[in-house]
Amino acid sequence: MIIGYVSYLALALVIVTFLSAAIRILREYERGVIFTLGRFTGVKGPGLIILIPFVQQMVRVDLRVVVQDVPPQDVISRDNVSVKVNAVLYFRIVDAERAIIRVEDFLAATSQLAQTTLRSVLGKHELDELLAERDRLNADIQEILDQQTDAWGIKVTNVEIKHVDLNESMVRAIAKQAEAERLRRAKVINAEGEQQAAEKLVEAGRMLAQEPQAMQLRYFAALHDVAGERSSTVVFPVPMDLLGHLNSRPPAEAAKPK
Repeated sequence: MIIGYVSYLALALVIVTFLSAAIRILREYERGVIFTLGRFTGVKGPGLIILIPFVQQMVRVDLRVVVQDVPPQDVISRDNVSVKVNAVLYFRIVDAERAIIRVEDFLAATSQLAQTTLRSVLGKHELDELLAERDRLNADIQEILDQQTDAWGIKVTNVEIKHVDLNESMVRAIAKQAEAERLRRAKVINAEGEQQAAEKLVEAGRMLAQEPQAMQLRYFAALHDVAGERSSTVVFPVPMDLLGHLNSRPPAEAAKPK
């Protein structure tokens, strides 16, 4: 009897071991790369997968988007400025077969490729472009990475530059440059305002010269403005043409003998 129980127990243990080695359950975002005696035989999943124990092996592959932080890289820009730049990389596997067969460790390979690409792309641009044109640089890096990782069955969806760290001396130099730029713009705006005001004054002078009556109206308007001021002394300007009329005498009177 004891031998029979031991036999049944051993048989049950073999069956459980067989089933645990043969049955696999894959989630919706997982795929299984199947190898039969070392040869690739297909990609299965999601759901219930039945394998032949000791004959077939399965490698799980996650198809969700992977978020990978690119460590800070020492970058020398085209204008010979040394900065530290780090970024974040978003990618996902679109072909599980190539991700397992074509590259040993796709996570490490993608990380190393992102670091070298970040240095090479940013080194072709000046510091001002690194600070002001991040969207264009992100697109350039993403395109290069996507092309190079396509052979591994990986799709790079996005690259974002997180930080561009500068030393203190460079920060002070940039602050001085920004202040000088603001002063230059203020002077240019002031000069443009003076130029426009001078043009308007010239135009107004021409219009008043063409219409003497307009000059008289302007004169009365000036008197009205002066009269409204709270001052003890009021100066009335007298037009020169009026004095000319007062000083002039008729030719007949000038011819009479004294």
